[in-house]
Amino acid sequence: MGRLGGDPIQRLMSLMFKAHPWHGVSMGDKAPDIVTAYIEIVPTDTVKYEVDKESGFLKVDRPQRFSNYCPVYYGLVPQTYCGEKVAGLFGKRAKRKGMVGDGDPLDICVLTEKTIPHSDILLTAIPIGGFSLADGGEADDKIIAVMKSDAAYGEYKDIADVPITLIDRLQHYFLTYKQAPGTVEHKVEITSVYGRDEALKVIRASHADYRAKFPELESLWPAGMAER
Repeated sequence: MGRLGGDPIQRLMSLMFKAHPWHGVSMGDKAPDIVTAYIEIVPTDTVKYEVDKESGFLKVDRPQRFSNYCPVYYGLVPQTYCGEKVAGLFGKRAKRKGMVGDGDPLDICVLTEKTIPHSDILLTAIPIGGFSLADGGEADDKIIAVMKSDAAYGEYKDIADVPITLIDRLQHYFLTYKQAPGTVEHKVEITSVYGRDEALKVIRASHADYRAKFPELESLWPAGMAER
């Protein structure tokens, strides 16, 4: 999951230094059906963390508002970028023109029965759907996935299998999570909830956007992903 390719120098570097979770970790050779997820937030966190794009370290983004905790494990899919192709899919789905990607890695929410005490970890996830979330005219899709082999959620194949109460909690979190005290309110809306097939399209599009954005990192891309 964390390999950096077949080049001997890259393998040596991966042993000597911590890989950048966005660029230096493979999204997985079985992507988009099974992906690596880098977890930035766990449900007990009282502040929102996110990866610093330059250094790869986790940084504090903002405090969670009051008791608004993220109800699931939340992070990013490595080697993805929300650009033109992700925005194009969003625009078709929502029947909107002029959408742009938010310029960040693709977000992922992972369902599991297990208690994971801290973030800054990798896990293997199976996408089952997603939210079409628009933030001020930017496409900010949220992929919903289950942790591979999870006893409670591992048999879920599509977002329709997820209890509606959990979907409602997730939607409420994302509609309110940027309402930090003293900040200007963001116009956030969820235009639709989609299933597994659309989620796989979004992951493919986000990797294509990543390849276009960072062509110099071609040696790190998972083999065959572009053809899937």
